[in-house]
Amino acid sequence: MSKSLDDKKPIYLQIKEMIEDQIINNQLQEHDQIPSTNQLVQFYKINHITVSKGINLLVEEEIIYKKRGVGMFVKEGAKEKLVLKRREGFAEEFVLPMLKEAKKLKLVDHDIVKIMEKLKGSVEDD
Repeated sequence: MSKSLDDKKPIYLQIKEMIEDQIINNQLQEHDQIPSTNQLVQFYKINHITVSKGINLLVEEEIIYKKRGVGMFVKEGAKEKLVLKRREGFAEEFVLPMLKEAKKLKLVDHDIVKIMEKLKGSVEDD
């Protein structure tokens, strides 16, 4: 678990996305138990309700499931579902803001491609 939370996004969404990232990166696999609400509360020193709100979103989206009295587990097909969801949102969440900024800076297509090629080499595999 990463210890860092920031002020840019609600904490419950950061908790949700942290678990999603662990599923996408294979740190959590189908039927693996996710950290308990109490573990997350103690680790991040945040309110129990905040953690529960993030966890409940994952249950509602059918990414994790509850086993009464045992804990929460990664649902079968969760990784594929998350990757598909993020791919669908990629253009709007990342590419569109980049293109708007590029327009402000009067960057042409060639400049953008050159920047992306340069940065692509610096991205490490997780």
